[in-house]
Amino acid sequence: MEIPAFHGTALDAAVATLPRRAEVGSGRQRLRIGIPREVSNEERRVALAPSGVETLVADGHEVFLETHAGAGAGFDDQAYADAGAEIVESAERLYQAADLVAKVGPPCEAELAFLREKQTLVSALHLGGTDPSHLRRLMDLGVTGIAFEFIRDSDGTLPIVRMMHEIMGSMAVQIAARYLETFAGGRGIMLGGISGVPPTTVVILGAGVVGEWAARTALGYGAHVIVLDADLGALRALEHHLDRRITTAMAAPTYLRRALAQADVVIGAMMSDGGRSPVVVTEEMVQQMRSGAVVVDAVMDQGGCIETSRPTTLASPTFRVHDVLHYCVPNIPSNAARTATVALTNVLVPYLMQLADAPTVNEALWSNAGLRNGTYVYRRHLTKKSLATMFGMPHRDIELLIASGI
Repeated sequence: MEIPAFHGTALDAAVATLPRRAEVGSGRQRLRIGIPREVSNEERRVALAPSGVETLVADGHEVFLETHAGAGAGFDDQAYADAGAEIVESAERLYQAADLVAKVGPPCEAELAFLREKQTLVSALHLGGTDPSHLRRLMDLGVTGIAFEFIRDSDGTLPIVRMMHEIMGSMAVQIAARYLETFAGGRGIMLGGISGVPPTTVVILGAGVVGEWAARTALGYGAHVIVLDADLGALRALEHHLDRRITTAMAAPTYLRRALAQADVVIGAMMSDGGRSPVVVTEEMVQQMRSGAVVVDAVMDQGGCIETSRPTTLASPTFRVHDVLHYCVPNIPSNAARTATVALTNVLVPYLMQLADAPTVNEALWSNAGLRNGTYVYRRHLTKKSLATMFGMPHRDIELLIASGI
C-alpha cells in the first residue's frame, strides 16, 4: 500500500533536526560553523545536509559551506543557499571564517595548515590512519578536537558511530554479494540459496553494531550466517535479537579455523572500544579459505581485523591474497553518500546545538557527557588515554583540565 505523504522525502529531510527559532542571548554562543568539501579518501559524504543547515540558521547561527561540498551526496550549492548557508569559494576562506569546523573525515595536511588558533574541530579521527604529527599540530594550535567515534552519551551509547556502523554492516554484505559473482572473479554464486541450491555461508567476525546489521542483511538475502565474537554476552544478545536464526561461536582459534574453512564470505566487524581493531584472523587461516571467497574488512578505519587486510580505495577497492578476494575500503558509507549524510545530520546537529547553548566551549563540554567523551585534544593537551598509549604520548584527564580552567 502506498503512503503518498512519505514518497520522495526519506533522503531529503532530516526528521530529527526540525528547525527551532530562538534568540541568541548573552548566555549562548552565536556559532560560525564551516562545512568544507571533503578531499581525502575519495570521501563523498558531507557533514551536514541542507536540512541541518536550515536548523542551525533558524537558531541564529551562521553556516559557511565550501562550494560543491555537497555534490558527492547529491546536494547542490543552491540547496544550501536556500537553507541559509553562505557559499565560499575555497577551504582557506572557510577556515578563516569559522569558529567551528564540522567534517566527515579528519583534516588532511593542507587543511591542517588552514586551522586557526583555538578553533573547534568536529570530525572522525580514523584511528587506522592517525599519526602523532597530526595530533601535535592540533595541540600546538590549542584546537578543541571532538571525534565522532569517541562521542559517548551518559547511557553508554555511541550515537554517531552506531548510525555509520549500521550502514557499514548492511553495505558490507551488499558488496560481498557483488564480488561473489563470476564477473568479479568470485565463486559465481548467489549470496542466498534458491530452491534445490544450498545458501551461501557468511561468517561475521564481531557481534557489535556492524556485525548485527551485516547479519540482518545476510539473513535477508537468505544466507547461512555464523557470527563469532570473544564476548559471550554479545553473542547471546545478538541471538536473541535475531530470533536464533544465526549460528554463534566464541572467536577462539579452533572455531575461527573451522568457520573460515567453510566460508564463502567473511565480514570483518571486530572492533575495539577507543583503540585499534584486534587482528583475529591470521594469514594462515586465510590461506585455508575457499578459492574465490570474499573478505570485506569493514573496520579498516580502525586498522582492520584480518592480518592480510590493507587499506584500499573506492577507485581500486580489491586485491587477492591466496586467491581470496579482499575488499578493504576504510570509508564504506561514502558509497551511500546521501543516506549517510542525512543520517549524520540527524545525529550531529543536536550536538552542535548543545555546543551553542552554552556560553563557551568549556562550559558545553563540562555540562554534556557526550561531547566531553568525544574530545581527544583540548587546551593543548591530549585527553584520550587510548591515543596516548598508542603513540607513547602524555595525556591529561579532560575533566581535570576543565575544572582547573587551564
